[in-house]
Amino acid sequence: MYTIQANPTGTRSLQVSEENLATIEKYGLFRHLIDSNGIVDETVLDKLKLNIRSLIAAQVENSKDLLDLCIDVIYHNNMKAFGLQQLIKLYLQWLSQQNTEE
Repeated sequence: MYTIQANPTGTRSLQVSEENLATIEKYGLFRHLIDSNGIVDETVLDKLKLNIRSLIAAQVENSKDLLDLCIDVIYHNNMKAFGLQQLIKLYLQWLSQQNTEE
């Protein structure tokens, strides 16, 4: 279980599990998410929410992993643009650890 800071002052945080990070990797949720300017703002968070929503709607099979990611992280009350930026950083660190282990 990982903890990310959800706001710049550090008064709010989110818990992110290995399963949440694996779900992000499985569905490629961060691929082509950020525009060329590299800024993570509320529109990027809204884009991610819409992408996940459409993935869930299009799935015929069980999408429990996506639903868990939504409930635990993406639609959490504390999730804002700063939290998403921290989640992306955590994901990149986690991904590099996964690649070095293999």
